[in-house]
Amino acid sequence: MTFSPVYETYIAPARARPQVWRLLLGLLLIALVYVLWLVLVGGGVVMVGGLDRVEQRLADIGQGSDPMTLAVLLFTFAGMGFGAMLAARLLHGRPMGSLFGRAPVVLRDFALGFGILGGLAVVTGLPSLLFVDLEPGLAFEVWIRFLPVMLVGLLIQTGAEELVFRGYLQQQLAARFRSPLVWMVLPSVLFGLAHYAPAEMGANAWYVVLATGVFGLVAADLTARTGSLGLAWGLHFANNIFAILFITAGGALDGMALGRLPYGPDDIEVMRPLILADMALIGIAWGLCRLALRAR
Repeated sequence: MTFSPVYETYIAPARARPQVWRLLLGLLLIALVYVLWLVLVGGGVVMVGGLDRVEQRLADIGQGSDPMTLAVLLFTFAGMGFGAMLAARLLHGRPMGSLFGRAPVVLRDFALGFGILGGLAVVTGLPSLLFVDLEPGLAFEVWIRFLPVMLVGLLIQTGAEELVFRGYLQQQLAARFRSPLVWMVLPSVLFGLAHYAPAEMGANAWYVVLATGVFGLVAADLTARTGSLGLAWGLHFANNIFAILFITAGGALDGMALGRLPYGPDDIEVMRPLILADMALIGIAWGLCRLALRAR
């Protein structure tokens, strides 16, 4: 497969040291930095609140069931992003910024991705809520107070995942292998599997993996076509804003939602069609992004 000039430019920094063993060590380094960051966060929790009920407080952070614990959880993803940048620098001799692409392109495409998926969510999602009896979530005045911190946290969380899967992993694989089955599909499969949560999703867990993997394929394709993380990051950010800050199905990560659906994420009859509908929405967003790119 011949890469486009813009994609060749994006993966060029990864070609200097494309060895697979460096990539594997890099993934290990990312995991190590992430774990160390989690330890530091846990230490901060102990320093602030002492040892009393520390296990319960850490478990609450893992669930993100209120604004404070959800904010802490989102900021823990910074360790993942730091790990990816360190791996690029230490193991591949690359500038950390090369994972993102050119800054003007990142900013422009981030706004495009956010606008497209955000607009679709408003047009298709909000009217459908008129037919659902939502349960009340967080009080609006509390929601507004935490919103700026939560937006920063979501930028960090989505940016860290894009850095690892569409930045570091996709770039390094594309520098070594021409086949999209390797540099496009493999990171998307891993991205989907990283979201496997049977404890919360029950029998829907593999459907969530599938939906997340489809998003990974869309994000990988758009990254290759634009030569930056901007478009994928903007889509990811918009998706998580609506899924975490507005309406959730309860379970984990529901501490900032304004409303909750009257069924859990493991509900097969209702949630499974919604997951499939979300996949369709991502597909429509992908098509609109492709049209926007052709119009340039």
